[in-house]
Amino acid sequence: MVFRFSTKKTVQAVGVLLRLARGRTGYLRLLKLLYIADRESLRAARRPIVGTRPVAMKNGPLDSEVYNLIKGEHLDEPFWSEYVRKEGYEVELTKDPGRSELSAAEVRLLTETFERYASLGEWDLVEVTHGFAEWIKNYPNEAADTSRTIPFDDLLEAVGLHGEDKQAVLDDLAEEARMDCLFSRS
Repeated sequence: MVFRFSTKKTVQAVGVLLRLARGRTGYLRLLKLLYIADRESLRAARRPIVGTRPVAMKNGPLDSEVYNLIKGEHLDEPFWSEYVRKEGYEVELTKDPGRSELSAAEVRLLTETFERYASLGEWDLVEVTHGFAEWIKNYPNEAADTSRTIPFDDLLEAVGLHGEDKQAVLDDLAEEARMDCLFSRS
């Protein structure tokens, strides 16, 4: 179970982070910062910013669809490429995607996340995310080179949502899925 993924919103969130990085950064760093911000948004607002399927990989957890966009393996890659270019292990903002899909709170959270981890290198960020309970639970063998989906329940519990709070998030997610089905949204 995941929230509705929006490539446009994702590009805008990535745009916020890349502008803060003066337009360019390593894509591993970008993936880690976006995952951390998504996780913090889930904790604070009961909704992630991006809302894609989280996966546990050797270098820590990340948002799977964002990684696929970076690799050029996503249906919406042409839209992504209008704004973001990958060159080697770096990504660069080539055009301003705006912020119309992001709330002021989401922009603030992305900015705070960037600033909180500004002094850390990308491999330091990998170590930070290796400490997340959802990664530890779903990637028990650090020597393995694979990926596993992180169950949404594990993520909710890892950010401290239990009982009624956890159920409220699950109810919102189920209602969103019902509305998508009712109005035939994909």
